[in-house]
Amino acid sequence: MDRIPFGIRQLDTTIKGGAPTGSVVLVSGESGAGSREFMYTSALINGLATGDNETLHDLYYGSRATDAIDPEEVHYISFTASKEKLSQEMRLAMDEEIVDSGFENVVFHEMAERYFHVSPVPRDWYAGATHNITDLRKRHERQGLMEALGSKLSEIAPANLVVIDSLSDLVGAMGDDIDWSDISYLVQGLTKAAHEWNGLILVHLNHETVTSKRYAQLTDATTGAMRFEWESGGSTRARTLVVSQFRGVLSQIEDENIVRFETEIGDGGFDISDVRKIR
Repeated sequence: MDRIPFGIRQLDTTIKGGAPTGSVVLVSGESGAGSREFMYTSALINGLATGDNETLHDLYYGSRATDAIDPEEVHYISFTASKEKLSQEMRLAMDEEIVDSGFENVVFHEMAERYFHVSPVPRDWYAGATHNITDLRKRHERQGLMEALGSKLSEIAPANLVVIDSLSDLVGAMGDDIDWSDISYLVQGLTKAAHEWNGLILVHLNHETVTSKRYAQLTDATTGAMRFEWESGGSTRARTLVVSQFRGVLSQIEDENIVRFETEIGDGGFDISDVRKIR
């Protein structure tokens, strides 16, 4: 079975190369526990792989597993952040040369115009001086945020890695135009379509923005779910990763008797520092 690397070498090695093609993975966790750095690392390391800087990819990641295939392209969707803002955040977590080289090969899609269109936020905060407001209004009235997102995914997802940042933004926008059923159907539809697209879709969620019932609904709707947590031990806190469910992957972790991954964030981005096994 072909697999697309997550871009975190020790994780990919443990699960025979990465996520099976056609997967939709929910990446969620507590604030600061590493879920966002995981997304950044995945996008940038795969960006290095799809670009022409093989030397830098080998330095920070190494060689791929036998069943691993690189995505044809890497796409990053944000509802609220600009490309410049995202680049600044990545630089806080990773070495600049990874961000500079990797981000060149990541196709960025900013959906702030549609996201904020129905909000009371002043238009010049998100539309920019180069847009004609009348033209923006006409375009947004033709297609709402959810419809625009669906159209964009149909266009860019086949055979590619797509990062959606973040489902929590859609939860925060729930109201007259978006309700929970829209979000639930979106994730279910993604999982159904992804089977034909043969790419990999990472959907980020701040775990604290949804109830436990809604989190369970999202987990059941996706191919896999990875939860990032803070674990306290004595006077120290450690970031950990738990694979709560993942068809085609979880069985390999269980065969190795792995309970959780202890993680760290260094110059190379998100990484696995230790593997907790059942003794």
